Amino acid sequence: MEPLNRFGRTMQEFMVRRVRAISEENRETILGMRSRKAALEYQEHVRRGLRKTFGRKPAKTPLRARVTGTVERDAYTIEKVIFESRPNLPVTGNLYLPHDLDGPAPAVLGVCGHSANGKACEAYQSFSQGLARKGYVVFIFDPFSQGERMQYPDGEGGSVVGVCTREHNWMGRQQILVGEFFGSWRAWDGVQALEYLRDRPEVDPDQIGLTGNSGGGTMTTMLLAATGAWLGETPFAMAAPSCYITTWRCNVENELPADSEQQPPHALEFGMEMGDLLMLHAPKPLILLGQEHDYFDARGLEDTYERLKHFWGLFGAEDDLQLFIGPRPHGYHQENREAMYAFFGRYTGLDTSGEPDLTIDDEKTLWCTESGQVDELDPATVFDFTRARSEELAERRGEVSGDDLTKAVTKLLNLRRRPDEPPHYRILRPLSGREWSKSAAALYLLETDPDCGAQALVYKLEESPRASRPLPGDGPATLWIPHQSSDEDMREDALCKELGHRSEAFFACDYRGIGELRPNTCSLDSFHHIYGNDYFYASYGLMLGEPYLGWRVHDILRTLDFMGAYGYDQVHMVGRGWGSIPAAFAALLDDRVVRVTLRHAPISYREMAETEMQTWPLSAMLPDVLEHFDLPDVYRALAEKDLALVQPRSAEFKSMRRSTAGAKMAAVGLDEGLLG
Repeated sequence: MEPLNRFGRTMQEFMVRRVRAISEENRETILGMRSRKAALEYQEHVRRGLRKTFGRKPAKTPLRARVTGTVERDAYTIEKVIFESRPNLPVTGNLYLPHDLDGPAPAVLGVCGHSANGKACEAYQSFSQGLARKGYVVFIFDPFSQGERMQYPDGEGGSVVGVCTREHNWMGRQQILVGEFFGSWRAWDGVQALEYLRDRPEVDPDQIGLTGNSGGGTMTTMLLAATGAWLGETPFAMAAPSCYITTWRCNVENELPADSEQQPPHALEFGMEMGDLLMLHAPKPLILLGQEHDYFDARGLEDTYERLKHFWGLFGAEDDLQLFIGPRPHGYHQENREAMYAFFGRYTGLDTSGEPDLTIDDEKTLWCTESGQVDELDPATVFDFTRARSEELAERRGEVSGDDLTKAVTKLLNLRRRPDEPPHYRILRPLSGREWSKSAAALYLLETDPDCGAQALVYKLEESPRASRPLPGDGPATLWIPHQSSDEDMREDALCKELGHRSEAFFACDYRGIGELRPNTCSLDSFHHIYGNDYFYASYGLMLGEPYLGWRVHDILRTLDFMGAYGYDQVHMVGRGWGSIPAAFAALLDDRVVRVTLRHAPISYREMAETEMQTWPLSAMLPDVLEHFDLPDVYRALAEKDLALVQPRSAEFKSMRRSTAGAKMAAVGLDEGLLG
């Protein structure tokens, strides 16, 4: 029997309302500016927001750069370079040096898009060769998880979790727990690559451009944003992001999930649109490149161009902001490369004509390592840094309890103040014949956030169909918080069925994005995919500064308000799997919960951060949690509510022997007696 899923558009419409409102206000703000002073003040607002997004500038560490080989071509030499962006974190790159340079020359830092072979991708070799033939020094490097830089290597040149963006999202969701943003790590690679390029004697440090396509268009944008935040201004003389810039409104409306580095935390919270990431570069030269048939909506690119054109104009530099939309699908095709050559040449005095003849090299020819993977160097990985940071925070944090814990939980979940009155609800037609422990259920659709259309669906098991408001209770009740579907749990989970039989008042809540509210967006059956719709809405929650977990806890608390209005104010809260985390937080924060059972719950966020193959989803992550507290702190507080942890799950969401679970609990200071 398929789980019920009648409200699969609810999360999409909620998110569209939220992002559309921010985008429209952003547009009005920017187009309403009338002076250079207003533009400078807005830049400072953007800078403050981006400092929160990207965090502190990482400590500068030695590059330890070395050249491992050269490739001679008719007009240029390619040097194979390895440098360290962080200690023992090697970056592989190719430096294109034109022959017969007459003094320091203009240069371009190239950032790769999401190509499995990174710098060796044909499009990225093409612009590197084209620029070199026109007299530019070009440095292009492999991003994490591309080319020679797999972070989860399988020993055969590939990845055990999937190359490129799959690795990015895998790393990114763990980094969330220790307060990191994967885009910051990508940007810091670029800062260190720029440092290497500027120090080369062949380069004029005042004439360095920046370009990239797709994921490289992203990193062109993120590098401008991050350096503007970290350094106070962007260090690039000119820039050309290709096939990334649109609006977040378009991406949300078009149901387009994006990579971990493409979803900057807090950006929407500060009222930014995508174009704001480029504003710290103003009034320096910038060309926006797109494609007519790109999945990054050209309407959003034109919208962004209109906003930025006005903004650059406030500095008297409207001619230094240009737009070019090519005639093809997504990609750094020749027309876009030629638009970039012409734009850069306008400021450097180098050749502005079309693309010269190119000869694409074999991937192995460009390798900086012998095997084609930095794994041969026994390097650190991003996961190693995440694990070390988690260990450091655990030593510093200690146990958190009492008011300190509840305040920290409330703040990190970013819970809004709830109205004094219970939520308005709709009474849906009752259901029966679903093989539940009772023959029927009354259904109530709660408006948990009426301003933006967020809802929760509450089932109340009944002996016969009921299509009216709940009968008043006398206090005790059970509230089940499911793993992924109340309907499915009530039919198939043994504990849920047992409690449904035993409890005279049994409620179950499909909280936001789960069960009947599970999204059917983005693509067919994408819910569990690392790039799927559960990830999609969780990533936008981070951009709004409102974690998905916070929304889900809010829905559960409003369900308790609904139940309390009918006298059910002594609640046994039971959460399973994914639902165990929001259930634990809601139980901590609401005195109406007098007993707590968590089935298939994680033991700690620390274990998730320190387990390389952890599989809990982004929607279960709480940003920066390990700076402030961990789940064992919550469990210790819930012990006063007769907490039972039933069959905890590992960071890989696998079952464990009782002895293993007990040992893990003891290691984080939990009494093994909490095991149910």
